[in-house]
Amino acid sequence: MADVDVDSSWTVDLETALIEGCDFGTLRSICNNRPIPDHLRAEIWQICLNVASKADALSSFDELFDMPEQNELREDCSALVDRLGNDEDDKLSIVSDLESILTFFCKSRAISYQHDNGWLEIVQPLLSLRMPRSDIYNTFYAVINKYIPKECCKGGRPFHLFRLLLQYHEPELCSFLDTKRIMPDAYALSWFCSLFASACDLRVILKMWDVYLQYADPFLVFFLALVIVVNAKDQVMLMESNDKSDIIKALLVAPGALEADDIEDFCSLAQYYSSRTPQSFRRDYQMPLFGMSMASQKEEDDEPVSQALCLPVSTAELLQANQMTVADSVHYFVVDCRPAEQYNSGHLHTAFHLDANLMLQNPAEFSVAVQALFDTQRQAMAAGSLAGGEHLCFLGSGREEEDQYVHMVVANVLQRNTQYISVARGGYAALHQDLEDNLSRGLADHSSRTCIMCNPEAAGSDMENYDEFAKGDSVVDKLSSMFKTKSAIVKEKLTNYIKNDTVTPDTHVSSSDRIGKRYRNMASVFSIGDDGSGDEFVAGSSDEDKRDTVHIQTWLDKPEVLHSFKCHSVKDSGHMCPSHLLVTSKHLYILREIPNRPEYALLAAQRALGSVVKITSKKRHPELITFKYGSSSSSPEVGLNITGADRFLIPRAGEATKAIKLQIMHVLDALDTS
Repeated sequence: MADVDVDSSWTVDLETALIEGCDFGTLRSICNNRPIPDHLRAEIWQICLNVASKADALSSFDELFDMPEQNELREDCSALVDRLGNDEDDKLSIVSDLESILTFFCKSRAISYQHDNGWLEIVQPLLSLRMPRSDIYNTFYAVINKYIPKECCKGGRPFHLFRLLLQYHEPELCSFLDTKRIMPDAYALSWFCSLFASACDLRVILKMWDVYLQYADPFLVFFLALVIVVNAKDQVMLMESNDKSDIIKALLVAPGALEADDIEDFCSLAQYYSSRTPQSFRRDYQMPLFGMSMASQKEEDDEPVSQALCLPVSTAELLQANQMTVADSVHYFVVDCRPAEQYNSGHLHTAFHLDANLMLQNPAEFSVAVQALFDTQRQAMAAGSLAGGEHLCFLGSGREEEDQYVHMVVANVLQRNTQYISVARGGYAALHQDLEDNLSRGLADHSSRTCIMCNPEAAGSDMENYDEFAKGDSVVDKLSSMFKTKSAIVKEKLTNYIKNDTVTPDTHVSSSDRIGKRYRNMASVFSIGDDGSGDEFVAGSSDEDKRDTVHIQTWLDKPEVLHSFKCHSVKDSGHMCPSHLLVTSKHLYILREIPNRPEYALLAAQRALGSVVKITSKKRHPELITFKYGSSSSSPEVGLNITGADRFLIPRAGEATKAIKLQIMHVLDALDTS
């Protein structure tokens, strides 16, 4: 008898359809995302996975059990069968079948067996269905191929994507876990590798997979995991003083609280989160994560998910979403962050203008503009305007020279723990291309003479007298226009900002941390404090002559690297370059990423920690950190002798300065006692 409480009418319809040889569409329509009766499960799963009546792939197995890891595989199979509690007479046969299935799977795909790859957990529910060995193999193969993300057991890409989804829906929790340096693979790797079979009771898994296979959505695992983590938020946020390992353990066991009766609501909630998420990522990562071909690998590698600041959205989706009227669909409030003259030369009718340059040119005006942004968003939503949307999407020009400042704006908004933050991939350049056949209708105030896409020479022309811009009736037009400013030369402004900012209190380190370690009979040679206006930038401090090319991940994995921080190096010119700041026991290493070679960087500088004499930050922009190098004179009149400096924009600035400060103190302690 089935132990599922179901309406007998649909069960009869299901049985009849199976007898008549129904297809997947008919089956899904009848089941309607409900758990299914036990006695029909094996047949229905095979239909869902398109392996019903499939030939016996194992017939070609040579029955040679000679893999290097064969003994480990055999022991794991025996341990699983022991846990299942089968009769002694059946154990040997089941172990033999299980070993054959996994050995042939490894050999047919030319891969090695790993103890913790989740395969045994996936096989366990299949064994409970008591299918023939050939059907177990075909079903197992289909589950692995269709629903387990590629490279899942290695961590990496699937979990970087999951972090972006968590940040999109629960930025506060994501920020908390980032602060604790807990990446999703620390707790969710086994969930993804086994579709939760490693963390839930067998009865729960059977019902979960009933519904899972009906959805036929390989990305559903991301949203099921999201529901688990979000539901654990209150417990996790109370563990601020706990060790990192305690938090990971709490998350690891969270799926274990699920009961069989929770499954329909659990999966429905996952679907709700999916419907409230931009869908571009599915197209971008379908092939890299779930495809058989590596043809799409290069496209994804051009914009590694590990380096994404927030969830990217295609401009095509942006245009389509804001034409829809479905209540639960994603609607965007578009924030155009290009310079004013570019915005005035063509923009979306519903876009709010926030010049990213304001953040450095005029922080006070920028703060007012950001507040107006949120006010306008609320008003547009309340008015039911097409411009209104709960989801904020930031649009840049699509050119690195401007978009680096857009990223600063996005980082600023993310620090406010604002939900639903995304960035338009390709910026205005991609938008312009999507609307190429209908620019006059798709864009407001489009001018082919001054549009940088229609006329690339316009990007370098004098735009000071160009002040024609949208004067529409929408609330976005009215409030957005208040903050349109004429463009200035960003390079000059940023350099002036760095050199001439006023003295402000340190925002990263408490007063008790403002200490220095003295050499014998000498003044303090290291301090953390304000970024004053009297210290000029030391030319040539970036060590441009040290240009060894290195593999980024290889350096990040070096055992001597104690800390690493993703950042942007700020050059003397004011331009910023994506970089990595690495901390060892005695040195700082600066790796500057190479454009168009995402896995490689230039070794821009190697700094002795003992040479750091001052670390400064700014109240208005606490992420902008300056490291000054030099020595201390025994003469109080001479003071510090500054010989060089580096500046960085560091999203995790507080954590970075604290870690580096502590390591510097260790170095100075050693010098003082030598």
